[in-house]
Amino acid sequence: MAATLGRNHSSMSEFILVGFSTFPRHLLPTFFLLFLLMYLFTLLGNLLIMATVWSERSLHTPMYLFLCALSTSEILYTLAITPRLLADLLSTGRTITWTACASQMFFSFTFGFTHSFLLTVMGYDRYVAICHPLHYHVLMSPRGCACLVAWSWVSGSVMGLVVTTAVFHLTFCGPNEIHHFFCHVPPVVKLACGTDVPTVALGVGLVCIMALLGCCLLILLSYAFIVATILRIPSAEGRHKAFSTCASHLTVVIVHYGFASVVYLKPKGPQSLEGDTLMGITYTVLTPFLSPIIFSLRNKELKTAMTKTFLRKLHPQSS
Repeated sequence: MAATLGRNHSSMSEFILVGFSTFPRHLLPTFFLLFLLMYLFTLLGNLLIMATVWSERSLHTPMYLFLCALSTSEILYTLAITPRLLADLLSTGRTITWTACASQMFFSFTFGFTHSFLLTVMGYDRYVAICHPLHYHVLMSPRGCACLVAWSWVSGSVMGLVVTTAVFHLTFCGPNEIHHFFCHVPPVVKLACGTDVPTVALGVGLVCIMALLGCCLLILLSYAFIVATILRIPSAEGRHKAFSTCASHLTVVIVHYGFASVVYLKPKGPQSLEGDTLMGITYTVLTPFLSPIIFSLRNKELKTAMTKTFLRKLHPQSS
């Protein structure tokens, strides 16, 4: 990463992550325990989903293979942010090197955007399944699904590289305190100096917002066609069955873009550092925590397969 980005960062070799240091010290162990439990649940939930999908042949369909890819991106996204957050909650020294900060920004943006692209692909999968069921196996062939997943990962990596390269080619003159708990773009850009800072900040912001809005609009378009098709189904049972296959994905999309819009599209104005820090928790810790819960509870087929797999592990003689 450092070789790719160059080292145009003046004499600054490290930053300080302010994060939760502005909160009362007696609250930090409580935050640590809460975030640790949420992080472990996120890891275990996503690993359980992946293990269930791979062990149950009935789930070897594009929808659940996309869900496995989504769980992988979620695990890697939280891995890029949460362990560092947990360590800083119990540490007095919250310094992070220039290279580590750039790497964290790259991986968090890569896996974050990969997550958004995969949600878009899953919306397309539901559109094809409901609106064009006769052509589903042709349009969503194994090769086609692999290409869609690869496209999501490559596009996420390109986004991460573009954003990180643009930010870390700026010159940082000081101070070196990042007012966040990880190397997020806005607080890092605030530490840069030079005439090109406003241009870079605007460019990065536009690229990110356009990518997220593009994904959101494609998902909305998919569901517009899906709803129109479902409403034409004559029986109430048929409509319910068709919509139930979309319920978990749609709920995760609402949570994902709901928190993202609150964070990124909130009006500019004075806000406390504590408020910004807690707001950042919603999309870095809370959203990944909720995602496996939603998919496990809202998807009847996955819930049944999970129960069967779990019971089979506990009582192998009964299977």
